[in-house]
Amino acid sequence: MVPRPVCAVLLLFPVTEKYESFRLDEEKKIKSEGQQVSPDAYFMRQTIGNACGTIGLIHAVANNQDRLEFESASPLKNFLLQSSKLSPDEKAVFLEKDESIRVSHESSAQEGQTEAPSLDEKVDLHFIAFVNVGGHLYELDGRKPFPIVHGKTTGDTFLEDATDICKQFMARDPEELRFTVVALSKA
Repeated sequence: MVPRPVCAVLLLFPVTEKYESFRLDEEKKIKSEGQQVSPDAYFMRQTIGNACGTIGLIHAVANNQDRLEFESASPLKNFLLQSSKLSPDEKAVFLEKDESIRVSHESSAQEGQTEAPSLDEKVDLHFIAFVNVGGHLYELDGRKPFPIVHGKTTGDTFLEDATDICKQFMARDPEELRFTVVALSKA
C-alpha cells in the first residue's frame, strides 16, 4: 500500500530508559568495533532543542537529492549545497545560523494542527531517518555521534529492511504504543 520507490523512512518513537540504555550500549560497541560509513552519507548532529523532526527531514532529503526536484531558489537546496562538505558538528552550527531555514521552519510549524513545543520544552518523543546510501541501510539520528549502518539494502528491499529496524525499536519497548512510521516516496 506504500507507493514505490521509497526514498526514506522516518520513525517517531518514545525516548524511554530502555531506549537510552540501548543507545549508550550501541554507541560504545560501535566505537570499539568500528563501522564503515560512506562519505556520501549526509549526516548532521542535532544541537537545536526539539528540532528532531526537522533534522530527520533534512537527513531524508539530503540523502535523496538525486531523486528529488528543488525549486531553483530553495532555502533547503542552498543549505544542502553549502553544508555538504562540513562535518556533522559543523552542519549543526551552520543550521543554527541559517536564517532562511529558520524562517521556513517557523512558517511551516505555524501551519500545523498542533502547537509546536518550545525549543527548551522536555519532549519524550524523537524522530530519526532511515535511508539507503550506496546499497547500505543507514539510521540517521542527530542525537548520536555518527550514523548507524544496519547492513545491505536495495531499492527494492529498502522499505522492508527499514521496517525490520523499526520493529526492533518497538520490540525494545513492547508496552509502548507511541510509534509512528512515515515513508517518503516518489510516485
